[in-house]
Amino acid sequence: MTGKRQLCIGLSLNVTWMKGDGWRHPDSGVEKMGSIEYYIDLAKMAENSKLDFLFRADYLYVSPQMLGDSSNFGSPDPALFFAAIARETERIGLVTTISTTFNPPYVVARQLQSLHWLSNGRAGWNIVTSIEGADNFSESPMPSPEERYAKAKEFTDVVSKLWESFPNEAIVIDRQSAMFSDKDKVTAINHSGEFFSVKGPLTLPAHKSGTPPLFQAGASDIGRNFASSVADAIFAAMPDIESGVELRNDLRKRAAEQGRDPDAIRVLPGLYFFLADTREEALELHKTAHANLSLERRHASLKSVLGLDLTGYSIDRRVTADMLPDPNQAVRSRTHAELLRRYIIKNQPTVKEILDRPEVVGSAHWVSVGTVEDVLNDIIERFEAGAMDGFIALPGGSEQSMELFFEKLVPKLVERGLFRSEYTGCTFREHLGI
Repeated sequence: MTGKRQLCIGLSLNVTWMKGDGWRHPDSGVEKMGSIEYYIDLAKMAENSKLDFLFRADYLYVSPQMLGDSSNFGSPDPALFFAAIARETERIGLVTTISTTFNPPYVVARQLQSLHWLSNGRAGWNIVTSIEGADNFSESPMPSPEERYAKAKEFTDVVSKLWESFPNEAIVIDRQSAMFSDKDKVTAINHSGEFFSVKGPLTLPAHKSGTPPLFQAGASDIGRNFASSVADAIFAAMPDIESGVELRNDLRKRAAEQGRDPDAIRVLPGLYFFLADTREEALELHKTAHANLSLERRHASLKSVLGLDLTGYSIDRRVTADMLPDPNQAVRSRTHAELLRRYIIKNQPTVKEILDRPEVVGSAHWVSVGTVEDVLNDIIERFEAGAMDGFIALPGGSEQSMELFFEKLVPKLVERGLFRSEYTGCTFREHLGI
């Protein structure tokens, strides 16, 4: 640890603490979650703690689980969601998720630029290629990963060109000559590519703070190439230190090979934490959060993630590399599949150990369970090991876990010199040092 390097921290506004049976508790706040006021209160808590940004994942399809035991009230359009929060906050970044597979780039460029203006320079874009949802957009089956990432690359390029097509410098506002903008500085982009033909220019100017920072979550080989070429921050799935160090080193190397400064990208794993006053209470929170996942559901999830069917095996049976399926077969997520494959090859775990893995019961995020000191030590260990540049907080188990994060964990990070005590800028780019 250098002393100068500090954590970049965001908060997910997806209600991760309501997984499993957490919503059943009378004090869970589940009744309030259909109201934007609930999320505005969370946003203000995060801003009071000087967090860098708020994050919101998005879903463009409805799974049976969403209609069954997931207490998230569906998935409102995150850009509209953040537009409401923008008016109630002043400095915290607002990272919205938008798919490049199902949207027109002109609409997305305009939508993000609008949020950037509404928030006075605090918008960010989490670029996703989507892994499901084609049936809702007259496309079936889903395009291959190669096609989705090729489309995402061109899509991002078009959006960037559109943001540049009406520069902030073109704003004149000369009342004497009745001129609002210098039309010579506003130019068409005339893009014609494999997937898109867009003339431009955009209908509103760039914000004076610069363009919205870009996030990406690709961790497969093709995803890493894309993320390292465009992203300012990478939302990473890394359940252990080794996977974090490998991913961060690889992304920095790829960024350098593409002519970028490796320090220009931040690797931010999701930290799914279960905080309590004692370790025993925290472990009970974690157990309760996953109690609804039956053995059958875990096996089904494993088959979906890795293509591996272990339903006929004893839970004490060791799983070895020779039992792994063809790595080229179609799976729900290549990222999660690769994480599990590496884990099995290295550790030869039991069936039970695999069925308890975050890739199977969760989203392959780093899970930390314990007291404030326990989770603090986990964060410091990973940071000093070079496994991350910060994290996206995913509170687990209860609202009380989230409150401990704000009231005790973040102040301890500040005391250690690992996080800011005050904002030094007003825009998202300033928070990220761009």
